[in-house]
Amino acid sequence: MKISHLYLVALCLTTASLSQKAAAQAPDFWKNKVSPELRAKLETGEKTDFFIVMAEQADLGGAKNLTGKTVKAQFVFERLQAVAARSQAVLTQVLRQNGAFFNSLYLVNAVAVSGGDLALAKSVAALPEVKRLAPDPEVHFSGPVATDNPAAEADSRGAIEWGLNMINAPAVWALGYTGQGITIGGSDTGYEWGHPAIKAQYRGYHAPTDTSDHNYNWHDAIREASPLNNDANNPCGFDAKQPCDDNNHGTHTMGTMTGDDGQGNQIGVAPGAKWVGCRNMERGWGKPSSYIECIEWFLAPTDLDGQNPDVGRAPHVINNSWYCSEEEGCVDTTVNNLIRTAIANLRASGVVVVVSNGNFAQGGQCFTTRWAPAYFEESFSVGATDEADEITGFSSRGPVDIDGSNRIKPNVSAPGANVRSCVRGGGYANFWGTSMAGPHVAGLVALVLSAAPQLAGNVDVIEDIIESTAVEKLDPTACGGTADVPNNAHGRGRINALAAVQLVLSLDAPEVPAGQSASVQVFPNPANDWAIFDLKNFSGKAQLVIFDAAGRQVFSQNFEAQPRRLLEVPTQQLPQGVYLWQIRDESRTAAGRLVRS
Repeated sequence: MKISHLYLVALCLTTASLSQKAAAQAPDFWKNKVSPELRAKLETGEKTDFFIVMAEQADLGGAKNLTGKTVKAQFVFERLQAVAARSQAVLTQVLRQNGAFFNSLYLVNAVAVSGGDLALAKSVAALPEVKRLAPDPEVHFSGPVATDNPAAEADSRGAIEWGLNMINAPAVWALGYTGQGITIGGSDTGYEWGHPAIKAQYRGYHAPTDTSDHNYNWHDAIREASPLNNDANNPCGFDAKQPCDDNNHGTHTMGTMTGDDGQGNQIGVAPGAKWVGCRNMERGWGKPSSYIECIEWFLAPTDLDGQNPDVGRAPHVINNSWYCSEEEGCVDTTVNNLIRTAIANLRASGVVVVVSNGNFAQGGQCFTTRWAPAYFEESFSVGATDEADEITGFSSRGPVDIDGSNRIKPNVSAPGANVRSCVRGGGYANFWGTSMAGPHVAGLVALVLSAAPQLAGNVDVIEDIIESTAVEKLDPTACGGTADVPNNAHGRGRINALAAVQLVLSLDAPEVPAGQSASVQVFPNPANDWAIFDLKNFSGKAQLVIFDAAGRQVFSQNFEAQPRRLLEVPTQQLPQGVYLWQIRDESRTAAGRLVRS
């Protein structure tokens, strides 16, 4: 089209004028936009990887008023894509003119540059749409907690693993819910997809014909060896076109989420679920950009060429067992905020983001939930318990002081000690760590959604259900000055799959047709004697039902709904605690949490 020719001419003129403007500025103008850590490297003449963060960020507030996971995800995807395409246009032209290698990340509206130098940094810092330049450091993931226990052989066990029994997962299977119809995403060291425990559950595998299709089911964010690995020959290669694990860690976590080989190795919480995966680390070394690239792919999975994104193939929940610590480069608040934005935006699209809380307590130290992404409000963080149903000594604890919030972390706890699961080569091994606890929670999300698919995309409600049905556990160290519930060792408690599924079954909500939006605001929340429900898009005969944490109905009211009607509900008879409410008319439903203070 001729319009594109005119656009390129205008773009070149814009780029030229910006270069002239940069030349006219003071010699150190660029320093105000570059983090001190990155500036120190560049000024030595060293080439390094860095982020270019754009000033404009997409407004995704409208997503919360949409019903249906796919509808919500499409809205988020289109908004993010539009803002990135518009605001990054001149920047990408400058990068190409300079021969830079870069990766545009629409999820956070930033560009990751590989091997950039001082001259390039100065050129892009001159652009008014650029907000900040920050490092993209190599981050080492230490993996599971070291132990002296030997690996368990495949034929040494013939029973359901202890962690699954502890959270009552088999009782949920007995009700007919195994995660069927739900997809779990894993962001880790990769996955040995042909392992007998997880092969049938891989979404890219077609059992009747014993064929596979890795498009939309696998993404590799690793394109080169980490300079901090002594050997440049990765066993999986780079930009792998089928799932591969170069470390064992990813395969082990996926086994805990979905594993069952049909031969007695019942290791997965949700063996009826399907899984998709993304490799974000190179033999234990990752970068914030590779972490974010995987999170972005989960919003709208692509084919193996990175084309034709499709939000309809996004997972319902993802598991994240990595972290980015201050010692390993995540000292710049810009980098942490990018990771936070990635998680918040994926969450806005309707995906539950489960995060391991970390293994830094060293015998129960408080204030050890310090590293991204565990300490974020947007992350559903998980601590680790042992076979005695107590918090482990290594499981990181709150309160969170790194951002001054003093928030309680983790959100919940789950089995994370002596967890047996699958590893490369068709084998099995026992690992310790919150990395083993998080997959139990991701699997639980799949069980909940297989029992109540109408809740897909309603992240707040899913998280509230898991928290409110957890087994209350006290904090033996009283981190944050309290041992009560919630606390900074267990959060709301150790997860209970049976109670969570029983609660969602009691809701008995119909699936909402795609595109039919229903929104309700509740205030005040927490409530005292009265709660006011502000209704939008409901009409005709409707019903409000309130359930307690055990799934028992404690209040019901039929009413005639009208758009923007204020429904006043008495709550003085409800004991203090967390409740779930549901409003439905003939074609719509909405649900949420109500706190009685």
